[in-house]
Amino acid sequence: MAQADAASLGGAPITAMVTADGVPLKKSLAKAERRRKITAFLLVAPLLAFIIFTFVIPIGSMLFRSVDNPIIVQVLPRTVDALQEWDGQDIPPESAFAAMAEDLVEAQANRTVGRVAVRLNYEMSGARSLLTATARRADDLAAPFQESLVDANPRWGDTEIWAAIQREGRRFTPAYFVSAIDMRYASDGSIERQPENQRIYVTLFIRTLMLSVAITLTTLLLGYPIAYLLATLPLRYSNLLMICVLLPFWTSLLVRTTAWIVLLQQQGVLNDILVALGIIGDNGRIMMVYNAAGTIIAMTHILLPFMVLPLYSVMKGIPPSYVRAARSLGANPWTAFWKVYVPQTMPGVGAGAVLVFIISIGYYITPALVGGQSGQMISNLIAFHMQNSLNWGLAAALGTILLAGVLILYWVYNRIVGVDNVKLG
Repeated sequence: MAQADAASLGGAPITAMVTADGVPLKKSLAKAERRRKITAFLLVAPLLAFIIFTFVIPIGSMLFRSVDNPIIVQVLPRTVDALQEWDGQDIPPESAFAAMAEDLVEAQANRTVGRVAVRLNYEMSGARSLLTATARRADDLAAPFQESLVDANPRWGDTEIWAAIQREGRRFTPAYFVSAIDMRYASDGSIERQPENQRIYVTLFIRTLMLSVAITLTTLLLGYPIAYLLATLPLRYSNLLMICVLLPFWTSLLVRTTAWIVLLQQQGVLNDILVALGIIGDNGRIMMVYNAAGTIIAMTHILLPFMVLPLYSVMKGIPPSYVRAARSLGANPWTAFWKVYVPQTMPGVGAGAVLVFIISIGYYITPALVGGQSGQMISNLIAFHMQNSLNWGLAAALGTILLAGVLILYWVYNRIVGVDNVKLG
């Protein structure tokens, strides 16, 4: 660094400091800081882009699809406009019937009637056949259109179909969320519960939560002693045990799940062993697969490493001298373990529990293969609506509710335990 002028003898002011090449020091430092920030951003840019395209955008798309409702507005625009002033108390005016006839003629010509028929069928059973059948005869409809439509199908004289069109004739709709919590719109526009034999989603959400908790507890009960052995055994034995723990990661998920089907089915290996030992009779074989028990067993095996590894990393850092000191002060082995050792492993327990619970609550493949009817989780129904029924809006609503539930549980966990207490090592 160089200084432009030294202070004069008369107390003249000191000039600004500059670098060797004559650039003001403040400007040079600002330039260096800006260059450092740009370099740091470029280093994290690939990771940031990966997170945006694989995490933020898909979740944002799911949230948008759960309320997106463009089909009726696009295919039946005249009908939607004609129903804006309808009070829903009586049959719509003739203008609404005329608009419907005109929209059906255009939809049939554009081959878009199927889209709106499927969309309305989500809200009202039989709407698909009503619209498609009427659209095929739309060219024959003539004024007065109310009589023509009612003659084509008497259901056009029912206010329910018109109420559904008016309610869903908006760009965004809460209807998918209403269905996702086993509710529906009544004929008067109010929200009521689905009939008892059609309530499936809330039951599946509760079952998913219960199965995830059960899987987390079983992995903890099995993983804690394994991690303790890994942390305390001599190196040559702990390495062999670590290989056994990591073995599931080296085996195909489909192979592991299929193996459990072979082991747990009624004519499988475990039942054959129980029969051979005389524990059960041949007619009393236990059904351990295609139910909730099969889901818990198979997923516990698959997710066990996610519990063991965080526990092991924390246990490995606990000095053995702590327990020895407790023993030397008069504590028995159990008291020393429970009062001194276990509290120090709580960060690992928290990390493993969070990992296992978050993974299990959205698991799909294993429950689909071994869960049967009582072992299915909400993720299986989301996949069904995505792949089979093609009701993407309902699938997105179910996924959004699942995401919100996980975030709420995470918030509760943070308030009770504290995320700062969760450690992976």
